[in-house]
Amino acid sequence: MKDIDVIELKEKLDRGDDFLFLDVREPHEFQEFNLNAQLVPLGALAVRLHEFDEFKDKEIVVHCRSGARSASAKAFMTKAGFEKVRNLLGGVLSWREHFPNS
Repeated sequence: MKDIDVIELKEKLDRGDDFLFLDVREPHEFQEFNLNAQLVPLGALAVRLHEFDEFKDKEIVVHCRSGARSASAKAFMTKAGFEKVRNLLGGVLSWREHFPNS
């Protein structure tokens, strides 16, 4: 599925769209700044993946600091049968650049 940029993500969040929103950063990064996504560090994703089975055919947006870890998470989840996983391009860095007051 096509990745997502911060503009489209903000529009989805503002509308209250129904999707699973995952943050694959580490807890200390999440504490410093977060977008109210569910925290599942990339290193824990494999053992926690079963928690998200109900979303196998629903939209999932994953993000991290820059987009690299979330790209890995997307690839892993797609290989595991999740059909609609999208990576937030540029991650939190892009979000803070576009929306510095959020």
